[in-house]
Amino acid sequence: MKNLIVALFFIVGSLTVFSQDNRNFYELKALTIDGKEFDFSSLKGKKVLIVNTASKCGNTPQYAKLEELHKRYGGDEFIILGFPANNFLNQEPGTNEEIKEFCSLNYGLTFQMMSKISLKRE
Repeated sequence: MKNLIVALFFIVGSLTVFSQDNRNFYELKALTIDGKEFDFSSLKGKKVLIVNTASKCGNTPQYAKLEELHKRYGGDEFIILGFPANNFLNQEPGTNEEIKEFCSLNYGLTFQMMSKISLKRE
């Protein structure tokens, strides 16, 4: 759980950057790892866990715990959104396709992974 909290810290900072144009959380949109638009308005009324992920990180085993959490509580009231990023020590160098394949083969992920993002202002 400690690793999960650290990951949340990074992504929350990123959402602050995204929302500097005065939009609220439910007005945001992002791309899924498959390139489809994901409208955050679909999250109204749900508890949402947003996690920064990386496939070549010491915390990569968090995928297993996140999947367990998703299988146990996920559904109409709780959703996990995984946002891969490569901003920290080059720990997510892969493409969306490579990330998706890695997560599927190694962890059997079924929670919603999003398209790779940058957590730093460019």
